Amino acid sequence: MVMTTLSMEGVILAVIMGTLAGIVYCLRILVLVERRISRIDSNIQRLTKRVLKEELKIEAEEKKIESALKKVSQKSKKKSKKKRKKKSKKKKK
Repeated sequence: MVMTTLSMEGVILAVIMGTLAGIVYCLRILVLVERRISRIDSNIQRLTKRVLKEELKIEAEEKKIESALKKVSQKSKKKSKKKRKKKSKKKKK
């Protein structure tokens, strides 16, 4: 009977040690995954900053184009008004 209790204690100790080893391994994997996720997060932040810069550049270009188009359309409106006035004056004469 004394032999079986020692072997039973050995089995229980082995199970406890195996469980602890499994927990340590899982924690190691968890830390590695967390590091990987933090790297992915920092990469995403860098990408979004780049995209934001590009969007700001595009918006600035868009404003320049819109202002240039407004200037052109104002000039063409002035010319068309002058032509209308000339035509109306000719018709009155």
